[in-house]
Amino acid sequence: MKLKIDHENDALYLRLDESAIVDSEEIKPGIIVDYDAGNNVVGVEFLGLKKRVTENMLKNLLFETA
Repeated sequence: MKLKIDHENDALYLRLDESAIVDSEEIKPGIIVDYDAGNNVVGVEFLGLKKRVTENMLKNLLFETA
């Protein structure tokens, strides 16, 4: 799993695995879901990141595992 913050394009991308992306769908304005050949979600992109979270929140990412 990879999390990439693209400051230049004001976006955050969460990639769940490295399967080839065969389709993408904007499920809500600025939220794009990528699918593999089996229609499984392999990535999610959030556009307009600065409108969604503060700069301080991006500096302090918190990861939780159970």
